[in-house]
Amino acid sequence: MEKERKDVPIVVIKRLPRYYRYLGEMLGQGMTRVSSKHLSEKMGVTASQIRQDLNFFGGFGQQGYGYNIEYLYHEIGEILGLHKGYTTIIIGAGNLGHALANHSNFKKRGFRLLGVFDKNEMLEGSTVGGVQVYHMSKLDKFMRDNEVDIAILAIPKYGIKEVADKLVSLGIKGLWNFSYSDLDIDPSVAVENVHLSDGLMTLSYRITQNQTQP
Repeated sequence: MEKERKDVPIVVIKRLPRYYRYLGEMLGQGMTRVSSKHLSEKMGVTASQIRQDLNFFGGFGQQGYGYNIEYLYHEIGEILGLHKGYTTIIIGAGNLGHALANHSNFKKRGFRLLGVFDKNEMLEGSTVGGVQVYHMSKLDKFMRDNEVDIAILAIPKYGIKEVADKLVSLGIKGLWNFSYSDLDIDPSVAVENVHLSDGLMTLSYRITQNQTQP
């Protein structure tokens, strides 16, 4: 029943974590099934859009019944690869690196944080989020000794390309980039560029629009 997934629009992919989060909340409330209409009220998109989104992956719904929440939650988790237990490291032990390392959702969502790396020698041997901080000079050996899937880049944009290229050469599969500089690297490596200020500017726009409404 599963459909080909090569041409799933990025906007649909970006909605999947929200589906997963809302379904998890419903499970926690003891709910067992949900209609596309009810889910649309939570998501802020139409019921038709939800059905279209899920049809990219097989549908999962049943007319007159809706969706089995536990089943859909599990299936979306599988689609997102959360069952694979991807391993991660953080590059940068500054304020952002600390915040990310202490984010409880890493373990909750199945990701395993193995270590944090920083160029500051004074930080080596300390711990952040329960894992050890290593000097950047130890990165090559660490990557050879451990299977690392994802590197989280919590460093300034200067020098980011050099760090990213090194990680790619060491076999990294994905980069979560908080450097405020979009990366253009080997297309075989998945990259998610995060610009925190974009969300703030979007909020600014929405406030401005609200204030200009009659």
